[in-house]
Amino acid sequence: MTRHSRPRVETVDLGSYQQAVRRVLTCDVITASRPRPGVLDQVLYWADQMSEDLRALFGYTLVATTDHVRLVRELDLLDPTQRQAFARRGRPFDRRRLAYLCLLLAAFQRSQVEISLGDLVRGFTPSANEIEGLGYDPTDSSHKAALVDVAHWLLDRGALHLSDGSVEAWARGGDQGDALFDIDHEICEVLFRPTRPIQHLNSASGLLSDPLGPDAPRERAAQRARRLLLEYPVVYYADVEPEVAAALRGRGPAEEVARLTGTKLERRAEGVLLADASGAFTDRAFPGRGGAVTRTAGLLLAQIATHFEESWAALARLSAPGPVHEHPELVARIDAGVPREGVVSELAWAETEQPPTVGEPASLPLVERERLEDMVADLFEEFGAASFTASWQQDPHGLLDAALALLTDLDLVRPLSGGVLVTPAALRYRNIRGALPERPDTGLLPFGPLEPADESADEPPQTDPDDVHPAPPETGTEETAP
Repeated sequence: MTRHSRPRVETVDLGSYQQAVRRVLTCDVITASRPRPGVLDQVLYWADQMSEDLRALFGYTLVATTDHVRLVRELDLLDPTQRQAFARRGRPFDRRRLAYLCLLLAAFQRSQVEISLGDLVRGFTPSANEIEGLGYDPTDSSHKAALVDVAHWLLDRGALHLSDGSVEAWARGGDQGDALFDIDHEICEVLFRPTRPIQHLNSASGLLSDPLGPDAPRERAAQRARRLLLEYPVVYYADVEPEVAAALRGRGPAEEVARLTGTKLERRAEGVLLADASGAFTDRAFPGRGGAVTRTAGLLLAQIATHFEESWAALARLSAPGPVHEHPELVARIDAGVPREGVVSELAWAETEQPPTVGEPASLPLVERERLEDMVADLFEEFGAASFTASWQQDPHGLLDAALALLTDLDLVRPLSGGVLVTPAALRYRNIRGALPERPDTGLLPFGPLEPADESADEPPQTDPDDVHPAPPETGTEETAP
């Protein structure tokens, strides 16, 4: 599978191999029961080949045992969306939950085989109370709720196994309210695998791959290009170092990622993307299956595309910094909150992060907030307020905010004061209205919640952007790579 040797996966087995790769790349920890029974065996069958390919193409390390599989990534940028890995019931952890998770993992002793939740909390409380602004108050329901979410997160990943009682019984209190856990120390170890010891860092940038220098080998730039293509929905040439952009423009790195993952590579004048018709290689399927917010976001893109077609020459365009441009500021914000007392200064890694060598950010068209509100009002008038479910039919501006938050997370728009800047990839969805079927009985769009997708099979979602939303002429399209 690598460019350094002849592919060793036969064509007849390629689909199975690609499915195993997608599982490893999209699931933080794979066990006998997570994400579902049977996946671990499928992944372990290809573990040796995957380990070689992931190391050669991306610099990743695959940790595979008979009981679990974990991919240790090499990161190039701090990405706020990566907090989606730390979530419960679709809600990302806040800072309190993340802090509690770290303290609970630190409280486990290698000699312990089992522990009750009550004893675990008694051991972790002093550590929490030593941290200014954190603390743990057993009478505070929000503190207990945070601890319950963290306990379930560990249970879901097999770090803890419930042998008696329940977490909810403990949260309700009472004489019999407790839970007894068996601790899987191997899972705990693979869950927390920083690239360098935390106590030896004086900056969050120390957790990242070393920055590219002017004399960096070409393969390092190609490796970074492949990693960015995996981590981001679209990689724009204006948002990366010139060496990385050159690697993506050339034939090789991007095609290797597409073949490894079973996705379709699309090249445009502005950058490259991987289109996934299966809907199984993403943490945020779009348009996919969803409720009012997802469908409204899609319809907004159609409205925006129509607005562009009518007034493209007259649109205001503003500079739109991408993730690489914004990275130094994000590092500085994180470092401002890093405690200095626990750093082993004589062993600390020096901060090596330098401002990335990138050109000026691209200019993107602006859609003003007032116009966006008019678009939502038009949708309510066209489809009727009842189409947008009881949660939103009286709050169109709240629905607009939720839809824009989703589009921002997908990097289809970039928010700024007074409106949003629209990225080129957003216009792939200009024909999305044709992919949203009406309810046969009412003529209204089905904005209500739909049945969840079957995670056991890589089946296409109900709407496939790759099929119905090619890039528009305005984005300067190039021929799609074969």
